[in-house]
Amino acid sequence: MQMAHEVESTLHHLIETCRDGQNGFDSAAKAIKDASLQAELTQYSMQRQRFASDLELALDSIGESPSHEGGSMSGTLHRGWMNLKAAIASNDRYAVLSECERGEDSAVKAYREATSAILSPGLETLVESQYEQVQRVHDRVKELRDASQLKH
Repeated sequence: MQMAHEVESTLHHLIETCRDGQNGFDSAAKAIKDASLQAELTQYSMQRQRFASDLELALDSIGESPSHEGGSMSGTLHRGWMNLKAAIASNDRYAVLSECERGEDSAVKAYREATSAILSPGLETLVESQYEQVQRVHDRVKELRDASQLKH
């Protein structure tokens, strides 16, 4: 029973993390003027939407119902994405990418913690696959942020 609750809690946390990323990347994409960067951030938002959907299906498959709040705290951006609105208001590409990277730090941490949870082999494979992709996006956003600092 305790293990089932831990699995459910882990999946809910990852779903919230993905929804936060989805909303954060979407907001950032809408704020960025550069069309290619906008497209890349939109891709990451859609990726996180897929991840959340896959995790919700996994949750459903173990007999638990996913919550559809659209991110943590009923849709407000949290866990690293909190300062995104201020960065967007500043219209500063570096600041926006810095907040995206901060949000990705939180996602990497959430996935790292999830990989240490006791999951069934199927869930473990799903979480590890998503973790690798989250880590790649984190590294790419950091690279974009650093490159934009050089243009400052």
